[in-house]
This record gives sequence, structure tokens and C-alpha cells, in this order.
Amino acid sequence: MSLLNKAILYLRMIKIEHSVFALPFAFAAAMLAAGGIPEIRKIFWITLAMVSARASAFGFNRIIDRKIDALNPRTSNREIPSGKIKLWEAILFTTVCLVIFIFSAWMLNPLCFKLSPIAVLVLFIYSYTKRFTWACHFFLGLALALAPLGAWIAIKGNFHWEILPMALAVVFWLAGFDILYALWDVEFDKKYGIYSIPKVFGIKKAIYFSRVFHSISFSFLLIIGWLFKLNIIYWIGMTIIALLFVKEHSLVKAHDLSKLNIAFFNMNGYISVTFFLFVALSLLVKF
Repeated sequence: MSLLNKAILYLRMIKIEHSVFALPFAFAAAMLAAGGIPEIRKIFWITLAMVSARASAFGFNRIIDRKIDALNPRTSNREIPSGKIKLWEAILFTTVCLVIFIFSAWMLNPLCFKLSPIAVLVLFIYSYTKRFTWACHFFLGLALALAPLGAWIAIKGNFHWEILPMALAVVFWLAGFDILYALWDVEFDKKYGIYSIPKVFGIKKAIYFSRVFHSISFSFLLIIGWLFKLNIIYWIGMTIIALLFVKEHSLVKAHDLSKLNIAFFNMNGYISVTFFLFVALSLLVKF
């Protein structure tokens, strides 16, 4: 197998396209912390830290879940269960990504480096939560919320409560759409004892919870605009995001999950990118 084909397999294993969920929030937090465009050096190390942390977490999750994935018809063709990537290769890849993340944190500032083990612990604990609690969606949300928290600390060199609304917005946003993702596996989860809100509470209630969590997330996005005194451009962005949330939930119905992939990936990708773009424009375009 060529090096390019092998690289593509690793990128598929960690679902590199899902980086569109975390990176925009990290960049938005960095810009809010800097009050504009951060220095290029900081942007580079933040990006490398985010990508490597996510890759190590995803790699670890695939390693831990390999036996479950092999049993699930939807996931049995994933790279490790199907044998396209050997277990030792996945372990090596995850370890390398972990080292890159810790090195990137060290390059950013002392506090980032000191907190990096805690970040790793949070990222890795998530992989076990679906084995014992339906709150696993919130653990994943917390893991993703490390992106804006880490980016803020990378720029400021310290923690401040101002970034908490963005972290909470991410927690509830991620939990909301991870619930939708779990709708695919309700029957499998029931059979094999995997925990999720859809499995524990049923599909109808799960969709309701998702809508409530996204409403809470949107409320925190509004608080961000007020807290940082962002201009009218940001509020235009919030209008677009509100419409995207409405569109997302109009696509998912308890009796029809045929548009679930569009609701899960497309709509939430649009939401994260829209948030970043309008934060950036609000900071850069002065009235």
C-alpha cells in the first residue's frame, strides 16, 4: 500500500472532516482573546495542538471501541475492525499524535503545558462513558469545549471566566447533535448495553432533548455577543445560526431519519463555521 493510501486510511479513521466542529470555535476564542488576529506563531501551534489532540482522542476511541465496532453493521468496515489498519499501527499513530499535542502545548505557554495532561484525561475518559452512562454526550461536549478553552489560554496565558459561555455553548451544542448521531444505533445499543439518551429515553424524547440542548447552546452564543460587546455583524450571524438550528431539527423526525446525516454533519458544520466567520468579522470590521 502506498504512503498516500495509508495516510488516507488514517485520516478516515479519525474522521478528519469532523475537525470542522472544533477548530472554528478554537479560532473564534483565540480572536476574542487577542481582540483581533493573533500572531501567526500562535495560530500555528493552536492549530497543531487542536488537530493532534483530536486525532489522538479519535485514535484512542477507535482502539477502545474496536470490538464494539466489529459487531455493529454500521461500523464493522471501519479501519481497525476491517484490518485495514492494524492495532499496533493505531496505537503508534495515537501515541505520536499525543506527543505532538503535548509538545504544541509546551510551545504555546507554561499554563497550556501544565494543563495538557488534564486535557488528555478528559479526551480519553469519554471513550469509556457510553459503557455506563447516558450522559456520555456531555462528556463528548466537554472534550470539544477544550478547544475554545485551550485557545483562550494559549493567547492570554491565563484562564478567565469570560470564555466560559463559549465553552458551555459548545458543550450543549455538541451534546445536542451527538444525540442525533446516536439515533442511528438505538437498536444496537439496546442489544449490547451501550448507553445513550436515545437508548435510555427513546427516540422521541431524545429528539426533544436535542432541541432543548441546542436552545441552551444558542442562549450562550447570545451571551457571548453581549459579553464581548460585539457589533451588529455578530448579531446577523446569530440570526443565520438560529435559522440553521431550525433547519437542522426540521430534518429529523422520529418516524423519518433519512436526512439524519445532513442534519448531523452539514448543518452543524455550517453552524461552527458561521460562528467563527461572524466573530471574526465583528472584531475586524469597525463601525
